[in-house]
Amino acid sequence: MITIKMRVNGKQVCETIKDNMTLVAFLRDTLRLTGTKKGCGVGECGACTVLVDGLAVDSCLLLAAQVDGKSVTTIEGLGSINQLDPIQEAFVETGGVQCGYCTPGMVMSAKAMLEKNNKPSRDEIKKALSGNLCRCTGYTKIVQAVELAAEKMVQDE
Repeated sequence: MITIKMRVNGKQVCETIKDNMTLVAFLRDTLRLTGTKKGCGVGECGACTVLVDGLAVDSCLLLAAQVDGKSVTTIEGLGSINQLDPIQEAFVETGGVQCGYCTPGMVMSAKAMLEKNNKPSRDEIKKALSGNLCRCTGYTKIVQAVELAAEKMVQDE
């Protein structure tokens, strides 16, 4: 057992956990932040994507102990019911959400990219989302959602 401290969605967290607990298990099982999905468990699908110090990572591949002292943002840390993040709004407006299982990971990958580049090309968007798999769509609406989100974010500046 080890004790870890980190900032999750802006709140300081301190928990004692098993030293082999993955970050996705910590978020879902310990903190009850179930928006982060566990998909493949081997870093191939992107359903578990979260931001660690602003970088998109597959939380199934990291031990929770590896993010000790860092800042983690999950889908629950973006927007709220009353005020969605521009990326969340864009996914809804374009129909970029199908079953919704991959959506949190897609949104988090898009967030990481748009924080660094708010005027991405279509190819840059596709590259940023390339680690996220969706079984429901042909990705067209997802890419359109990120394009719309980029427009919204530029307008909000």
